[in-house]
Amino acid sequence: MKKQSILLIYTGGTIGMKEDPETQALKPFNFEQIQDEVPEIRKFGCEIDSVSFNPLIDSSDVEPSFWVKLCKTIQENYDRYDGFVVLHGTDTMSYSASALSFMLENLEKPVIFTGSQLPIGMLRTDGKENLISSIEIACARREDGHAMVPEVCIFFDSQLFRGNRTTKYSSENFRAFKSANLPPLAEAGIHIKYNKKIIIYPETWGKKLEIKTTLNTSVAVMKLFPGITDSIMEAILYNPEIKSVIIETYGAGNAPTSQGFLSKIKRSADMGKIIVNVTQCQAGSVNMGTYEAGLYLEKAGVISGHDITIEAAIAKLFFLTGYTSDFKEIKYLMSRNLRGEITLE
Repeated sequence: MKKQSILLIYTGGTIGMKEDPETQALKPFNFEQIQDEVPEIRKFGCEIDSVSFNPLIDSSDVEPSFWVKLCKTIQENYDRYDGFVVLHGTDTMSYSASALSFMLENLEKPVIFTGSQLPIGMLRTDGKENLISSIEIACARREDGHAMVPEVCIFFDSQLFRGNRTTKYSSENFRAFKSANLPPLAEAGIHIKYNKKIIIYPETWGKKLEIKTTLNTSVAVMKLFPGITDSIMEAILYNPEIKSVIIETYGAGNAPTSQGFLSKIKRSADMGKIIVNVTQCQAGSVNMGTYEAGLYLEKAGVISGHDITIEAAIAKLFFLTGYTSDFKEIKYLMSRNLRGEITLE
């Protein structure tokens, strides 16, 4: 088999920082010298190149134009490399991984997002292990020579997750991400063990990578809470600039059953808005047929988000409403599993 080649794409974030010996301030280091900073990666025996965004992006400043730039970077280098490792700040990593899972169509190579809680130049950094394991996973091949994990993923603290199933849940723990509704695609111990049963492989290999860069960001999130006022709901549900609304409901997709609440939801749906029901719970799924409250929402025109994360729901709506303006098609596709983002029983 030919020598593997991996492209590291450094977009910004803690992992690429070093402490200035004079000022003790953190500053980005030159990623072209990554093998000097992490000499262990020389042992892979694969070709590792790197490219850095200019300017680097703090993950709190990530927006859809950044996702477009990242997709184009991957597309431009797709034929030259066997896998991609994206170094990214942790705060919005789940949003970016979710977005790219939809924007990269016919993906047959690994796109592994990773980062760290401590800069790579610090003594106790988690960055080195995250980077080394991400490269190894990006290099991994099946017996037939195809990529072991041809998906957009996040690797953090020994676990590889499907990117659009993740949520950042800790700002201090090295295990910063969770995938509550889907087990890890792989776990790194003495060996890296792959859960091949849940990894998504192409039905046919050899399709050309396409990128979908038209995104419609006229999406709002309305989180329900006891005491939410009519004016708050109306400001979101009736706003003419908002085309899609994600409602974060209670439990298995429950919401108030008062006529006032339901009439607002129905009026919003009648205005042609896409309304998606996503649970506030970290684990579990929306099931609008379980309780009376959920049935009322379904009758009002609300779409079940099943067990989708809020990050993936936003990215999916950006993608679908940018792809088509057909109301029925969007509703249909929102309820379908497109990139492994939801579980359908």
